[in-house]
Amino acid sequence: MKNEQSIKKKKSIPNSQAHVPISEVKNDTVVMKDGTLRAVLMVSSVNFGLLNEEEQQAIISSYVSFLNSLDHPLQICIQSRQLNIRPYMETLQARREQIENELLKAQISDYISFINETVTLRNITSKQFYVVVPYDPMTNKKKSFWSRLGDALNPINLIRLKEETFKKRKGELDARVRLIEAGLSGMNLDVIRLDTQALIELYYSTYNPDIAQNQPLAPVDYMRVES
Repeated sequence: MKNEQSIKKKKSIPNSQAHVPISEVKNDTVVMKDGTLRAVLMVSSVNFGLLNEEEQQAIISSYVSFLNSLDHPLQICIQSRQLNIRPYMETLQARREQIENELLKAQISDYISFINETVTLRNITSKQFYVVVPYDPMTNKKKSFWSRLGDALNPINLIRLKEETFKKRKGELDARVRLIEAGLSGMNLDVIRLDTQALIELYYSTYNPDIAQNQPLAPVDYMRVES
């Protein structure tokens, strides 16, 4: 009896995927479990403090105009992570082994030690800036109220969108992305939309920060996904 009860308890415990709000990632788009879509843009930064007053006012004005042009929600995220120098260190080690000059070998060894000490003692971090562009049928003002309400009342039907419906909604999302890209580019920011591989790696490292350091993901074409 105890074994049967323990087995039932184990079956009743939801796995970690049940707590992740993402249904799938495809065609450079994140499909959420509630049927809404997301596009993620990686955006460069500007050292605002180094700009003169005129340049600062120009950026502020552009940013205000950008915000006023939006008719939908927008999420701005800053991800701070400890700098991963392992690939760089491995490259240096490989080059060191190829060098025959003992003086150069010693210099590279000193340089490797210096970099390791600097990163360890100062806890150097890297920052990435992302803009998440959502598409929710309820915020699509092009659709009628009743059409949007019907989509909201039946979210379970949107978890695995039919291809035709997905393409139509992705088209709406892509139109939003183009407007966002234009607005951010007007502030002299570089904008890149994350593709499917980059999206999977981003969410993988976000939900598994420690594991991602030691177990990087394979290319998406080589992944075996079980539905």
